[in-house]
Amino acid sequence: MPLLQSIVHRLDPTLDGESLTLDATSAAHPADAPNMEALASALNDTYNTKPKGWGRFAPDGEQATLVAAWLQAYLDGEDDFVGMSCGLAQRLATELAAKLSVGGYLVLAHQQQGDTQTLLLAFVHQREGIGINADHHAVPAAQINTRQLTFGARLNITQWQGGDPQTQYVSFVKERGGNKLAEALARCLGVTEGADAPADTRTLLKAFSDYVEKEDLDAEASREKTDALVGYASEQLSRGEPMTLTELSGLVDEQQPKAFYEHIRNADYGLAPEIPPDKRTLNQFRRFTGRAGGVSVSFDSHLLGSSVEYDETTGRLIIKQIPKQLKEQLQRRD
Repeated sequence: MPLLQSIVHRLDPTLDGESLTLDATSAAHPADAPNMEALASALNDTYNTKPKGWGRFAPDGEQATLVAAWLQAYLDGEDDFVGMSCGLAQRLATELAAKLSVGGYLVLAHQQQGDTQTLLLAFVHQREGIGINADHHAVPAAQINTRQLTFGARLNITQWQGGDPQTQYVSFVKERGGNKLAEALARCLGVTEGADAPADTRTLLKAFSDYVEKEDLDAEASREKTDALVGYASEQLSRGEPMTLTELSGLVDEQQPKAFYEHIRNADYGLAPEIPPDKRTLNQFRRFTGRAGGVSVSFDSHLLGSSVEYDETTGRLIIKQIPKQLKEQLQRRD
């Protein structure tokens, strides 16, 4: 992901732990700095694998207004990247003082991929290691730990500038169950959380299961559509981007590209046009299928233990909720 601007500041807690000191950098890195590009790329890779909260700037929030104003001034050329980054860094130093006990480096990177621009904010630590010098001697070598983010956030500038009131254009690292540091970071940036990635992903998978049942698809067709959904969701997850319902609908059914989208809208699942994928929820989703002796069975794994039960001792599969189409056929069997 090409870098447009990047900079690194240092934050350190005071001895009494009551505040953070900011060691601000006075100049940004050159746009073509290869080491900075490598660092930003590694941080993006790590960020994409982390569980996240999603939201947008609070419309009436004082902090959101201030942060958005700094960003807009930079984008409009009224302020430079250094000034904007120092303002953000000082705000973080003030607001997160009680949450950080170890110093580290605040990396800010303005990036562009295709037509999309983003601003990555990541706080990382330096670890001590061993390297080899020109004389082939082992020497101390400090290294940034890019696999661990103390906190991080990413703003999709392009979506923010687009002004869609439903778009969740800010994401931030949020470990399972939430944590005080993530919540403090969101408040500091003026972000109001609007998307629940695990819940929305579960709802999407439920909508997909209902769609497969409604269409009365055979096992092979159902498996193909499942693979299309999971493949698309995994790709978006690796890129750190949300799933788009219209795009997903076209992949699920190429012959009727709007069918799945219309099913979601008509059934009123309450899903936004874009959904941030949740890795853990996706990993738990797959379909069990089997065919033997004229009997074909296929169901989503998340139904096991609820509407479908398996007795391993007797080898029996108990289906509690029979599909409507099958039930009607059974009722007409005489």
